[in-house]
Amino acid sequence: MTKTAQESVKHIKSNDNVFIHSAAAAPSLLVQAMSDRHSELRNVSIYQIHTEGPAPYCNEGMEDSFIVKAMFVGANTRKSIRNGSNSYIPIFLSEAPKLFRKGVIKIDVALITVSPPDKHGYCSLGTSIDTSLAAMETAKFVIAQINDKMPRTHGDGIIHINDIDIKVEGNIDLYEVEYAELSEENMAIGKNIAELIEDGSTLQMGIGAIPNAVLSFLGNHKDLGIHSEMFSDGILPLVESGVINGKYKNKHKGYIVSSFVVGSRKLYDFIDDNPSVHMLDSDYVNSPNVIQRNPKVVAINSAIEIDLTGQVCADSIGSKIYSGVGGQMDFIRGASLSEGGKPIIALSSTTSRGESKIVPFLKQGAGVVTTRAHIHYVVTEYGVANLYGKTIEERITELIRIAHPMHREELENSKKLLFS
Repeated sequence: MTKTAQESVKHIKSNDNVFIHSAAAAPSLLVQAMSDRHSELRNVSIYQIHTEGPAPYCNEGMEDSFIVKAMFVGANTRKSIRNGSNSYIPIFLSEAPKLFRKGVIKIDVALITVSPPDKHGYCSLGTSIDTSLAAMETAKFVIAQINDKMPRTHGDGIIHINDIDIKVEGNIDLYEVEYAELSEENMAIGKNIAELIEDGSTLQMGIGAIPNAVLSFLGNHKDLGIHSEMFSDGILPLVESGVINGKYKNKHKGYIVSSFVVGSRKLYDFIDDNPSVHMLDSDYVNSPNVIQRNPKVVAINSAIEIDLTGQVCADSIGSKIYSGVGGQMDFIRGASLSEGGKPIIALSSTTSRGESKIVPFLKQGAGVVTTRAHIHYVVTEYGVANLYGKTIEERITELIRIAHPMHREELENSKKLLFS
């Protein structure tokens, strides 16, 4: 059945649980049409990871109509979650699909974007499989925005048109990322990480300046693979040059594996009908048991701050939620268990205000995402610290060594606080 976006969202009722397709796959027409009904709706729970583009259901005045319960916090939900009008669910990305499949969270309506059906009637979830497949499969009602700009991807996201209850035509450009120029600091961190990466490694990295900086130094490497919860444009030159070929992967040898992508139109065209890219469910992609089966897994993840014992805060600034747990622990643990694997936490030594990100104690209310027992490598622009198997005292020495020079004396003086 094909309807307009306005007609289709009338199936959403007060007190329903609604899921919104993730990242660049957010169905913008359906999201806007649902938000336009705010005066008719009350207490609709919105479940999502993060979505790109506008999230009008988070706007001021929507609090009685919509309650966002995000499993990862993006820019479009951050303000409303910080002010308490919406909420955050801490969850490993590997476990998020189980919330739907086990019935912990029951979805009434799933709003998704799909590619047009092929001659056999099959559509694709395209750029985002992640938790979206599980939410769609378990939803009581599925509304799909059919978008010919959505790439058709190989893997878990192939669904039949008959599994969609209402179809809405909506050919709209997908969200694209604009890349900022890499700073000297980013490049120094990227170079330090690249020197840790051996030929034949399998990489996990996200989106942003540090991953792009790392990738820019890998042009002379050989036989790298990708098994990552997400990837972006940064890998494309290395795929084109043959550096990334997955030759030594044990799982999905020769294939790029991911659960979602965000990037430019060039990236979306690259994954479109590309049999070398497998887009799979995040309970599989992010499973440490699957990750560890590849050799030399290098997992590169970020941090907001790290204390001198090795505790990593990556989801909040103090008690204010900034992002989420995501897949950091999934890949830190998987890389640790991989033969020759290297789990890496990468961060600049200071904030934009010049404060040290290496601190004696995490801020009050800060969440520990990677524990001191899981930490291995920490990289800043000033070097690499390997904390694995180190005592607290040895860790302090290592971390002060890669802190910003203007903060090292203060950090040295703070050591006594840890043992008082």
